Amino acid sequence: MDRIDLGALDHFAAVARHGNFRRAAVERGVSASTLSQALRDLEARLGVRLLNRTTRSVAMTDAGAALLASLQPALAQIAAAVDEARSAQDAPSGALRINAPEPAVALVLAPLVADFLAAYPAVRLEIIAETSLVDIVAKGFDAGVRWSESLAQDMVAVPLGPPQRYVVAAAPQTIARWGAPAHPRELLQRPCLRVRFPSGAEPPWEFERGGETLRLPVTGPLVSNSITLQMQAALDGAGFLQTMDGFVADHLASGRLMEVLADWSEPFPGPLLYYPSRRHPPSALGAFVAFIQARRRREGW
Repeated sequence: MDRIDLGALDHFAAVARHGNFRRAAVERGVSASTLSQALRDLEARLGVRLLNRTTRSVAMTDAGAALLASLQPALAQIAAAVDEARSAQDAPSGALRINAPEPAVALVLAPLVADFLAAYPAVRLEIIAETSLVDIVAKGFDAGVRWSESLAQDMVAVPLGPPQRYVVAAAPQTIARWGAPAHPRELLQRPCLRVRFPSGAEPPWEFERGGETLRLPVTGPLVSNSITLQMQAALDGAGFLQTMDGFVADHLASGRLMEVLADWSEPFPGPLLYYPSRRHPPSALGAFVAFIQARRRREGW
């Protein structure tokens, strides 16, 4: 038997319920002639008469009554499923898995998690901190967080936080001993606290001023992938630290650390939330995107 269109079955149920083509047509939002033709096509496909029509009335045949009895529970279940899908859009729920590097987790995601979960209590948020680049689709994540230079081109991306800066800071005792550098190259003769990525790479320290960019292979007594360890070492006077401004803002304000080479630390765009292009993203992801966009408008970044 040919595949029967669900809309045609719904049309039949409406006519059977009302016993009148005109009233059924109003309910379905179509013309009476369109509805009548749809019913004739359905009967032709089934090879059986479903309705007896006269100029004054419409009555079901035995075959039509049997079909309606079977259809009504199924159509009710379908309607309930559609209503549930629509309500999910109104009240987002389910899991939302995000992959993000540790700096983005600490500086951008952590401050907004509680507010988001309070706004959407039916969402279960899972955030995995991972420095190395991963294929979020292959790993089962709904979205990821990266800065623009490492973002795949086939992704939808929205700003997740305000502009940031890399700053170089040191404890007052470190500056008293080594002096404040007047130019980034002077750091090559000073103790620097470096980072090593899981891949084994030790990135150079980068500086930019007025279109000039420098990348310096600094050296020093400590290499680590832990910002907590690097921060404590800097506070204790072990050397100069380059990190995102959000990590040292409180220490700079208190005077426990001092910024140097501020004129070589230009701002750059903050991280991006990215996800595969989809016509209908999961409701939890859609809610999160709307949440951060509203936050951006409110805070003006």
